[in-house]
Amino acid sequence: MPSRKDYSKASRKLSSATHSRGSGGLHKASSAATKSASGALLKRGLSERLKASESSLGLQCEVNSKCGGCSLLAVPYEEQLADKQHRIRELFEGMAPDDAFQSIIGMDEPYHYRNKVASPFAPGRGKRKGAFAVATGMYQRGTHRLVPTDSCVIENEIGKRVVAAIRALMLKWKIAPYDEDAHAGFLRHAVVRAGQQSGEVLVTIVTNTDEFPSSKSFCRELVRRVPEVTTVVQNVNTRQTNVILGEKERTLYGPGFILDELCGLSFRISSQSFYQVNAQQAAVLYEAAVRLCGLDGSQTVIDAYCGTGTIGLVAARRGAVRVIGVDSVGSAVRDARQNAIHNGIDNAEFFVEDATDFLKRMAAEGPPVPRDISASSGVPSSCEGVGEAGTSSEGGLVLMMDPPRAGSTPEFLRAACALAPGRIVYISCNPATQARDARILLEGGYRIVRIQPVDMFPHTDHVENIVLFERS
Repeated sequence: MPSRKDYSKASRKLSSATHSRGSGGLHKASSAATKSASGALLKRGLSERLKASESSLGLQCEVNSKCGGCSLLAVPYEEQLADKQHRIRELFEGMAPDDAFQSIIGMDEPYHYRNKVASPFAPGRGKRKGAFAVATGMYQRGTHRLVPTDSCVIENEIGKRVVAAIRALMLKWKIAPYDEDAHAGFLRHAVVRAGQQSGEVLVTIVTNTDEFPSSKSFCRELVRRVPEVTTVVQNVNTRQTNVILGEKERTLYGPGFILDELCGLSFRISSQSFYQVNAQQAAVLYEAAVRLCGLDGSQTVIDAYCGTGTIGLVAARRGAVRVIGVDSVGSAVRDARQNAIHNGIDNAEFFVEDATDFLKRMAAEGPPVPRDISASSGVPSSCEGVGEAGTSSEGGLVLMMDPPRAGSTPEFLRAACALAPGRIVYISCNPATQARDARILLEGGYRIVRIQPVDMFPHTDHVENIVLFERS
């Protein structure tokens, strides 16, 4: 596995690559019924099951009714999975044969899976009037009222320890918490990210001012109390906003980032990086998606809405002859390129462009085979057509797509049908919009071969779903 030194070289090599965000609209759902179908099943009979005793399930959460983070905590996990499985079947009823539906993949231990913990700090109420106090926890559902939470069933336990240690230091050294009404105070948030495999821990301290008095002493004491912490970063956010992070940062302790392993690849995680909050199930999701691509060493994979390139890089290592990723967010594409170099992957290239515009151009001109990337702009200097091995035949091209919750666009989907890849692997965090988009692909000459739901967020009503389409 590459070292931090190797990664630093890769970072310097691409540090000048900056990009602008592309544009592109998202189409509306075809009907109100499609929207409501996504959550209707989980509400059916839920109120009765929520009356079940948490203690009988071995779960204890005193603030569950206020926090709202685990809406299904009182429902036995097997029932949660059954509900989500049936929800997927209802959405795709009539669009896929019975043998296309695969059993949902759940977690063996569906607790403490969130590797990112974000806790705000606010002035608290002391035991005596006027006494210094600090409140932290989670916001009550639909409000900006903090609910104290010393523990959490789904959040990383080390992360909760870090938050508790920071609060203790604030009390000890009279570090003023941020008051959002007065726009005063110093410490706004703590964001903790833990590597699922590496065990490394990044702590981001979000402050209301640039100056951090006695920051070295603060870090030294924090690490003494929570030895698992490997790096501390200060993020400065002086705006009156609900957005947690600001733009300015400085490293106070350690390298300023952590490394973690996912599907055999190493990824750098900084305070601003996107990384799946349930890395364990993300690996399950990616493995399932790449397996459905049917890669045998001859296919080119288009990774649309690629983000930081995680799943595309897995495909590049698992049998794709070439991976072409596209995303409208320049910083995400820059991270994708850095991750490719960091892992020694030279058969994956990533472009900054709106996914719809990119695929429409590919449908008109043929899939590009980039030959050179400018170090300053990251824009391909030349793109050739489809006459190369691995891109010329229908079976040699696979489209992977992982759009946002709103789904894809009709223009993208029609371009996909015109491009005619042998397989389309559609990953979605919103099966309702995925089912809506599936109708366009079915009308365009595709059929559904496999439907694989994955439970990424146990004890919530969210479910990820993968659909494999093949040309009819």
